[in-house]
Amino acid sequence: MLNRLRPLFPYLRRYKRNFFWGGVSVVFSNAIWVLFPQILKRAINDLNFGVTHEKVFFYASLIVAVAAAKGVFLFLTRWIIIGVSRDIEFDLRNDMFANLERQPQSYYHEHRTGDIMARTTNDLNAVRMLLGPAIMYSANTILFTIGALIFMVRISPWLTLCAFVPLPIASILVQYYGRRIHERFERIQAMFSDISAKAQENFSGARLVRAFAQEEPEIRSFEKANKEYIRRALLLVRLMGMLWPTLEFILGLSLVIALLVGGREVISHRISVGDFVAFNTYLVQLTWPMIALGWVVNLFQRGTASLARIHELLSEQPTIDDAAADRSIPEEATLKGEIEFVNLNFSYTSAGTSGPAVLRGINLKIPAGSSLAIVGPTGSGKSTLVSLIARIYDAPATSGKPVPVLIDGLPIQEYPLAMLRRNIGFVPQEAFLFSESIHENVAFGTPGASTDEVLRAATSAHIASEILEFPRGFETMVGERGITLSGGQKQRTTIARALIRNPRVLILDDALSSVDTYTEELILEELRQIMRGRTTIFISHRISTVRHADQIAVLVDGRIAELGSHDELLARNGYYTSLFEKQQLEEELSVAG
Repeated sequence: MLNRLRPLFPYLRRYKRNFFWGGVSVVFSNAIWVLFPQILKRAINDLNFGVTHEKVFFYASLIVAVAAAKGVFLFLTRWIIIGVSRDIEFDLRNDMFANLERQPQSYYHEHRTGDIMARTTNDLNAVRMLLGPAIMYSANTILFTIGALIFMVRISPWLTLCAFVPLPIASILVQYYGRRIHERFERIQAMFSDISAKAQENFSGARLVRAFAQEEPEIRSFEKANKEYIRRALLLVRLMGMLWPTLEFILGLSLVIALLVGGREVISHRISVGDFVAFNTYLVQLTWPMIALGWVVNLFQRGTASLARIHELLSEQPTIDDAAADRSIPEEATLKGEIEFVNLNFSYTSAGTSGPAVLRGINLKIPAGSSLAIVGPTGSGKSTLVSLIARIYDAPATSGKPVPVLIDGLPIQEYPLAMLRRNIGFVPQEAFLFSESIHENVAFGTPGASTDEVLRAATSAHIASEILEFPRGFETMVGERGITLSGGQKQRTTIARALIRNPRVLILDDALSSVDTYTEELILEELRQIMRGRTTIFISHRISTVRHADQIAVLVDGRIAELGSHDELLARNGYYTSLFEKQQLEEELSVAG
């Protein structure tokens, strides 16, 4: 049992003082409540010798005082222990989110968003119930049972033995049902993850679902998954429905035995009427702790199943970190922007297995302050190459060979991640916007950016005039993933988000594909002014976008097939030339049409 709870030990130690005072409250609460039958015993035995107003008032006052004291300590118990469970839930949620934020992009390629969401919500709630109610009721059950058992044995060892005969059966049943509850809850949580993933994908891809008229098939698919979830949940409910009545039946047997055996003990004058009443009161008081035991078993099995899933997430170590970083490099340092790839070979890794090579033998040097354009067919590795610069993916050094990616002459892993990425403005191929205002999206990477700074960045990206035409201007909410904006507007907003950081290295990964050629030329002209003396790398399929770059690299099948300026590449009559001629022909045909 302790081994299952081991991931929680650091959090439990953090709140050991709270648990100590919670434990004190539990002890006092149960110590007071276990005295209640003793007061009844004394009252009945005393009243047998004569009933007076003084006696009735005294014992009534004593019972009320005991109930009030018990209530006070029960409140403290709940306040402290349940409060601690909420504090630990808070810490766990923060740690989970922080660890997820540190994971590289490849982690999210291998793990579904719905599954992650299920672990951070449903599973976390199950662990909180384990830390709060499960601990509280377990402590109450154990302490009260021990205290009650001591007094019951003092009243009559024989009667106690007879009354507790059915209880071993309860213990066996609890173990049996507990194991099956654990197994079924794990299956339920796995199904809940599937449902969450299904819902998340449909909400995110709502536009695509409607475009292909797949609403009804998706509804049926979700309904099928939901029915399976309900089926598994009902199996657990059926199991729980069998556990609690069975425990109640066993406790009822104990009470029947106590009445039969205890009645004969009273008739034989071996115990008093007060003893008999006190003994049966203890049995009645034990009813809830024993029923709670079944609930606690349920909470424990659910909680440990969920804890294993949460621990799996928490123990996931990011593959891209600052382990090799040079601590002497200050976080506010500024890069010059010289980038070099040396014999770079790269392949994606999934589940610990490397796939086919995406980049092969890349040797390329980008002088600081220059511009590089990358062209090539789809799937040739262009996006992968530029992602290595910002360490979205990592290119590990091969044994005995130099690190394949260098910036300003240093291996890229030697720069602290925060410092490296602060110097880079990255505009990914897929324009992603948060469900916030346009102002917050532009200023995302620059906390505290002023309205003027946001306006200048948007102006440079040639999106400001369009934003100002919106009723709320820069305070316009863009909706889920920026769904209320056009593709070109989203791309220009993400460009503004990169420009506001005033980066030393600007990377545009096909970031102008949704922009018309006229607007594209205006943006590029503005970028040439802004990025003068800084390093600019951009990927594009349009010759009009790349022709003014200092260098153009043609990437084919993961290798650099051609490298040079626009005029140099045209003279070679290779892939670049054929692409140029094809696009020229398309333009002529469109004009003629």
